[in-house]
Amino acid sequence: MNARTHPLWGAALMLAVACLFGYSVWDAVASRAVSPERPAGTAAQAAPVSAAERAKAAALSRFSSNEAARAGLALHPAEYWEALADNIVQCTLCPRACTIPDGYRGACRARVNIGGALRSLVYGRLVAMNIDPIEKKPLFHFLPATRSFSVAAAGCNMNCLFCQNWQISQALPEQTGFRLVMPAEVVAAARASKCASIAFTYTEPTIFFEYMRDTAKLAREAGIATVLITCGFIQEAPLRELCAYIDGANVDLKGFSSASYKEYTSGDLEPVLRALKVLRQSNVWTEVGNLVIPGANDSDTELSNLCAWVAAEMGRDTPLHFLRFHPDNKLTDRPPTPASTLERAVSFAQQAGIKYVYTGNLAGSTHENTCCPRCGKAVIERTGYWIRALNMKDGACAFCGAKIAGVWGTRTTPPKGTKP
Repeated sequence: MNARTHPLWGAALMLAVACLFGYSVWDAVASRAVSPERPAGTAAQAAPVSAAERAKAAALSRFSSNEAARAGLALHPAEYWEALADNIVQCTLCPRACTIPDGYRGACRARVNIGGALRSLVYGRLVAMNIDPIEKKPLFHFLPATRSFSVAAAGCNMNCLFCQNWQISQALPEQTGFRLVMPAEVVAAARASKCASIAFTYTEPTIFFEYMRDTAKLAREAGIATVLITCGFIQEAPLRELCAYIDGANVDLKGFSSASYKEYTSGDLEPVLRALKVLRQSNVWTEVGNLVIPGANDSDTELSNLCAWVAAEMGRDTPLHFLRFHPDNKLTDRPPTPASTLERAVSFAQQAGIKYVYTGNLAGSTHENTCCPRCGKAVIERTGYWIRALNMKDGACAFCGAKIAGVWGTRTTPPKGTKP
């Protein structure tokens, strides 16, 4: 998703933040000597490290606490890791399960082993901070026609060849123009900007887990919703902890075969499917996105299987967004997705019984509106991210009274200025 926002919103945000907060260049955590003490819950006795684990760790990049301090990065205590022998740690936050020697960082580039303790380099170090329409996430059934205060830190635990935000997701944190913004400041800025939600987005929020969790806790106390825009490549335990504070999510399901995941993302399908089920079980409002890429994940088999799985495991009320691919990053050898392919995907979803199916990144699409499953009339009319009409009352169709699945506010008409 594009991290750019409307210039008027950007100017308003910068003014609000400048008036409310003064940012320092370094925090107390990083300025102190790093303690090698391990947080509660890690292994009490060092486990042996196999030759295979050492070989895997050897491919990771070296990074010291001095380098982190010079770059102004955090050394915030990380969670979800285990101690191994020789000051080596194993990260248990995501399915990569990186085995990280002392003085090295994980494959996400955002977590580093200092003295046998895992630290987050990006806590409070934001590379993007914008105000977006919630529809941009895309979330079409979550507080429509409202704005979302959107934040991101550098890094990702996947390496998608087609990433549209690769300049920040695949960057080293020290090489980005980050800004120090702590959780309480994000919540205050969201409130000052009259945003209904805070979105963790643009890069992969899993890699700044502690910051996201802490911000979401404060947002819950302040009555501001939070949404997770994610690839879903996260272990079950941290996700379940996060679900206690997250209100909505869009999971980017990047295909429906292990082969396509391995070739195009360096990730794996099964953990993402598990994450989707956990979100559903935890009553987090969840929508599914699928970037349809020619020659990668656009076969009839893959598309129909994806639709059947969403209908069976997530429910037919789950909104499904098929997004048009545009050549980017390392995948520039094929054209944008033909409109006919997206129409074919929509057809498979409808055959599977999914009630709310959308297409995105496609100008003039006929699948931008939310239609009532009972009477067929448009309860939400959209042009891109702009809400043209909102024909709902108390979460139901204003024409026939049928309930529409989602998280709805009390507005019956879109507020002024919702056009981006």
